[in-house]
Amino acid sequence: MGNVVMYSSVSVDGFIADENDQPGPLFDWLSNGDVPLDESGEITVSQTSYDYTRPYWDQIGATLVGRHVFDLTDGWDGKPPSGIDHVVVVTHRPEPEGWDLEAPFHFVDGVEAAVAKAQQLAGDRIVEVAAGDVGGQVLAAGLIDEVRMDVVPVVFGSGKRYFGSVHAQHLLEDPDVVIQGNRVLHLRYRVRR
Repeated sequence: MGNVVMYSSVSVDGFIADENDQPGPLFDWLSNGDVPLDESGEITVSQTSYDYTRPYWDQIGATLVGRHVFDLTDGWDGKPPSGIDHVVVVTHRPEPEGWDLEAPFHFVDGVEAAVAKAQQLAGDRIVEVAAGDVGGQVLAAGLIDEVRMDVVPVVFGSGKRYFGSVHAQHLLEDPDVVIQGNRVLHLRYRVRR
């Protein structure tokens, strides 16, 4: 099985969105370069960010998100973002009424079952877990292997926390990747076991 990786862009003070679920400038680094990151050509980054991000994206076999993110994005209209093969949605509710059952989205109750489903779907590829409340729950369950964050030079002051409502201490190894892009610092940490 591939690694389970918690990931998001994040403010310097640890927030992935403001109180109204708006990312503000957190994704500006995805449009401030001249190298297309995907086939759409809408996401353009610096060469340094491309060299770090594209290989990571190519390794993702499934992404795990909470129902809140799914609802905020309207389920990406049934098309997983960034060319990802499968999205596993952690939810206690059924899929939305009228949802296309052929779309590669899987609705699972509970983070442990969701990680197991995502690992099954991803095979030996990476399971990406969206940061926030669900990501924090997966970390607290001891199921995260690696934490990746794209730190953007902005201070939010309050909002949605990268690690959600984690209340216990979790040790990470020293960062094994530190890469400076345009208006972003890419960091990668292994979770200490």
